[in-house]
Amino acid sequence: MRKMENKVLPLTCLDLANFDLLQSAVSLKQACMDCGFFYVINHDISGFFFYFEELKEEVFEQSKKFFDLPLEDKMKALRNETHRGYSPALEQNQIHGDYNKESFFMGTEGLKDDPLKAKPFYRPNIWPDSDVLPGWRMTMENYHQELLRVCKAIARILALALDLDADYFNTSEMLENPIAYMRLLHYEGGMSDSSRGIYGCGAHTDHGMMTLLATDGVMGLQICKDKDMKPQKWEYVPSIDGAYIVNLGDVLERWSNGLFKSTMHRVLANGQDRYSASIKFMLTFIPFFLSPSHDCLIECLPTCQSENNLPKYPAITCSAYLTQRYKESHRETRASPENRPK
Repeated sequence: MRKMENKVLPLTCLDLANFDLLQSAVSLKQACMDCGFFYVINHDISGFFFYFEELKEEVFEQSKKFFDLPLEDKMKALRNETHRGYSPALEQNQIHGDYNKESFFMGTEGLKDDPLKAKPFYRPNIWPDSDVLPGWRMTMENYHQELLRVCKAIARILALALDLDADYFNTSEMLENPIAYMRLLHYEGGMSDSSRGIYGCGAHTDHGMMTLLATDGVMGLQICKDKDMKPQKWEYVPSIDGAYIVNLGDVLERWSNGLFKSTMHRVLANGQDRYSASIKFMLTFIPFFLSPSHDCLIECLPTCQSENNLPKYPAITCSAYLTQRYKESHRETRASPENRPK
């Protein structure tokens, strides 16, 4: 069946500098019901815009430095059982047509003596050798914290859009102890061919609550608002200077009882090497994935159900749900003894 594509989709723009949160919530609610994608601007909520932008560019450059290392050096940071660290090309499940790519995952760590540290999604990160990449870890950790602040600001407006208190998600069970991953991606050179099912990143939805994307201004991201439509209609998401693209994930769709959409999306490749963190290559972005805490029970929110609108999804803990989804999307590859992180 032929697939319609190459159309451009305008998105709602969420301004975090707008003090009228209720006004923002109204427009955001419509965007979340329509396609689950929107822009966010004025995200420098710490008040240091130039620091934020310089930090982002440094992350881009440091990512390129890592992926340019010899494979032997990268394999020393091979991912562990909780998916932190380096994933070689072809490790991720190819059933959705992903083109050859490699990645690096890092996430929230439990503090020393913190009971959370024993939980799978809060265990220590795997880092490249500091002698090989000095300052790499600090750059990534600083940027991770900045993006987490932005996501929490967005969550306040999402709560209002769901007719909840603004601080509804800001609890220890939800976003005070979140599972937050940042992923660096490198797509090896190659052309996407939708007729053969070959893409930079195949069609999928994101697992968690929301994803934040930093882009370089070149279109490559596409979304399909109705996956059951025949033929499927794929639309490009254009970039806006100084804006992040935000998309909702499966957890928020379950929370909202299907009211808010976790929309299928993909990335098209154009034959050039692509880094998720490079200011020199086309179509660059770093996805930042936010989910609630490990033990949070994902069940229908009180404002999203009624006698005539019963919960559509069974309750499940966040950790159980994410574990299930990761197993579906990754091949079970193990590090050899000489490469397994110590």
